[in-house]
Amino acid sequence: MRISELLKTDEVTISCELFPPKQGAQLDNYKKIVGDMAALKPAYMSVTYGATGGTSDYTVELANEVRNVNHIPALAHLTCASSTKEKVASVIQELKEKQIENVLALRGDIPQNADFPLPNQYKHASELIYDIKSQGDFCIGGACYPEGHPEAETIFEDLDHLKEKVEAGCEFLTTQMFFDNNILYNFMYKALKRGIDVPVVAGIMPVTNASQIKRIVSLSGNMVPPRFLAIVDRFKDDPKAMRQAGIAYATEQIIDLIANGVNHVHIYTMNKPDIAAAIFENLSDIYVRE
Repeated sequence: MRISELLKTDEVTISCELFPPKQGAQLDNYKKIVGDMAALKPAYMSVTYGATGGTSDYTVELANEVRNVNHIPALAHLTCASSTKEKVASVIQELKEKQIENVLALRGDIPQNADFPLPNQYKHASELIYDIKSQGDFCIGGACYPEGHPEAETIFEDLDHLKEKVEAGCEFLTTQMFFDNNILYNFMYKALKRGIDVPVVAGIMPVTNASQIKRIVSLSGNMVPPRFLAIVDRFKDDPKAMRQAGIAYATEQIIDLIANGVNHVHIYTMNKPDIAAAIFENLSDIYVRE
């Protein structure tokens, strides 16, 4: 099923993200994680793409496990910053062969100490989106940044680039994680004023240990509200309490989003079906799975 069709309705959808293994020897364990996650009946499941190769070799294989073994719509990530156009074309062909019709097109992180872009590389995600469209009948999603892309000088510059993605063929957007829903609401208002009217899926990261939040802030620069920092400070030395508090905070975020008309949520699960299961259970009468 095309994800854009799922997102056109007013029904609540909750999806999950997985990442593939770094080594093929781990594939069986990761396929079990796919099965455990699929048993929760998410609306769809996405599989990330390693920016420097490595895990990218297993993205299509796990997406195939999602779609053709567990019968859940699959969204395969495709990152181009560290890939040649030829590599991207070969992955697109693999996706066609596995009948995986949904792709999340990303530029990805620019490799350090490398000339970028080379003549056979894409410079922007919008170029990748346009080219994927030209190579097959895919439903293409893109990424957006409620707090602004770190490379953009202003949120308005970032929105202009985001509009380029939509005009290139992006049919829906998934946000980077955020911890204050007001940031998302403000972003969506600005995006709509800019003429960006495709569905926006809110990305939620359940933070269940204190080291996660330090890494998240260092990598992405996310604003962390004082209320959440107080939770981390209070429970950081008690793993069980921190896990419970992190699940509760993520659940509260999702409930607030749905109450305010943001019906589509994507959970960054970090390959932990038990965390996802706890959130789904908390939402059992809000997100009704068939």
